Amino acid sequence: MRGKRWLLWLGVPVVALAALALTFSWDWVTPMVQRQASGLLGRQVTIGSMHVSPGRVTVVTLRNVRIENPPDFRAEAPFAIIETLVLRLDGMASLRGRTAVINDVDVDGARVEAASLADNSNNFTFSVAAGAPPVEGQAPSPPFRSLVIRNSQAHVVHAALRADFQGEIATREQEGRQEIVLNLRGTYANQPLTGEIVGGSILDFQNAERPWPIDARIQNGQTRGRLVGHLRNPLALAGADVRLELAGPDMALLRPLTGVPIPRTARYQVTGKLDYGDDRFRFTEMTGQVGNTDLAGTLTIDPRGAKPDVTADLRSRRVDMADLAGFIGGTPGRGATDNDNRVLPNQPLNVPAFQAANIHLRYRAAQVSGRDAPIDNLDATLDLVDGVVRLHPLRAGMGRGEIVGDFTLTPGANGVHAVADARFTRMDISRLLRAVGGRGGGLLNGRARLDGTGRTTAEILARGNGAVTFGTSGGNLSAFMVDLAGLRLGNAVASAFGIPSRTNLECFVADFALQNGVLNTRALLLETEDATILGSGTIRLGDERLDLRLVSQAKHFTVASLPTSLGVSGTFSNPSVFPVIIERDATSSFGQLLNVLRAPLSLLPIVEFGIGEDARCETILNRAQPQRPTDPRPAQGRRAAPQRPR
Repeated sequence: MRGKRWLLWLGVPVVALAALALTFSWDWVTPMVQRQASGLLGRQVTIGSMHVSPGRVTVVTLRNVRIENPPDFRAEAPFAIIETLVLRLDGMASLRGRTAVINDVDVDGARVEAASLADNSNNFTFSVAAGAPPVEGQAPSPPFRSLVIRNSQAHVVHAALRADFQGEIATREQEGRQEIVLNLRGTYANQPLTGEIVGGSILDFQNAERPWPIDARIQNGQTRGRLVGHLRNPLALAGADVRLELAGPDMALLRPLTGVPIPRTARYQVTGKLDYGDDRFRFTEMTGQVGNTDLAGTLTIDPRGAKPDVTADLRSRRVDMADLAGFIGGTPGRGATDNDNRVLPNQPLNVPAFQAANIHLRYRAAQVSGRDAPIDNLDATLDLVDGVVRLHPLRAGMGRGEIVGDFTLTPGANGVHAVADARFTRMDISRLLRAVGGRGGGLLNGRARLDGTGRTTAEILARGNGAVTFGTSGGNLSAFMVDLAGLRLGNAVASAFGIPSRTNLECFVADFALQNGVLNTRALLLETEDATILGSGTIRLGDERLDLRLVSQAKHFTVASLPTSLGVSGTFSNPSVFPVIIERDATSSFGQLLNVLRAPLSLLPIVEFGIGEDARCETILNRAQPQRPTDPRPAQGRRAAPQRPR
């Protein structure tokens, strides 16, 4: 009887516990789990249903998990909805440690809505409760062993980046390793975006001892990029060892991807090593092609300030000048033309881009090519700081000479204020004439100054003030050009056939004043062994029109010489040359015109041209000055005229 009572007392609790287990609803525990999850994430978390399968490996299944947006973030959809979330816990370890020890997590059917609004508020920044700090010298252990994601999507909207794209997210096993795969489609910078990103296990994100592999292929508009290599602790940007490839029709399209403003370029393809350290991104071992120009060097970006700080050291073995047209507001690329048939670059200068970054650039080109490029090499040092561009200096080699210029561009309400000062030293005349189809020899010196404001390079010149001065002595020119200037038709025909091929150049002086975009000749003299040519007129940079008159006097009688002057008119892109017949007494008219044109020559600073050491040009300039009439008074009754300094 007593044994039966013991069995009864023991059986009733067991049966009661069994009945409780069979009828127990884990939904009673759901509110407590929701409170703990909400406190951990700093967001309201709700759970539709919860089921627990106890055991050595306890399986917790949560359905319809909803993670809300921050309280002050206005959006119709929640941040995330997860159809099924399965957690596998180590039961014994959880009991011993009195905390949940999660081994595996399975996510199925997650939908994430990540957004950043125009006011820079976003819903993807979490205030996660801090856990125990890692032991010094050890990498933090992942919170669980594996994470499996299936049938999940993320929708990202970012107002500042003008981005709106979907991402399909899943994990997979690949050769014994877990990978995460993200497929993208949508828009970025208002351009179509597609791509695939394959990375290592999410659990290795913070494992500094195990570099995280990545292979990303992205196409944004017409720009294509690929990133292959390893990242160290990607969440903390601890470092990188990857190869980056970029290709597209125009480097200016890279700004939304890099944050760095780049002028328009021809089609390009570059590759190099990308790494991160000391809070800077470094693009090293860079090689590639921009149009017909090869490009190599290094690029460093420091993103910590209010705007990126970029330092670049770039070089080219051979540069095509046509590929650099975008840097002065032109259309880059060989054969490219602007629609309005203008010669001066007329594309608007991108003033907002001046404020996008601080840039420190050194660029060197060992060889400059192009049929219309008379220079041999190029060396430029550029600083863009707080919107102000300074080229100090820009050097261009030409034979034994060079062009050295300092340029400052300051953005303002009316466009860009440009100040330029360039000196031309020992420039090879043969290079200059070859660019326009002529022949010659000798060295040219000069200086050009500009101060103007505008929204394009053409507009800056059209509103500019300054001066242009050139001069040389010695050398030679194609006789055909000299003969045409004098319309000495017989010699011109002979010269065209190479008889004679050249004429010696004794002196050349050109001095123009630039006022409100109009170049006015202060003096224009060309003297050869065969002829003296003087000129006057204007060049209007605003509408690119020529209005010049040249008169030539042969030093020797020639067959078919005509007493004429030569007119040059038309536009830069379509100039015309025509004879102007001198009526009445040709000799008298020509002499009067020469006296008018010679008058400004007495004011020219000879040393400014670099020709003061050559007596030939100085003698010609002195001779070209108009002669004063003879004073009939006795010599003792008048003061001696001051001598012109030598």
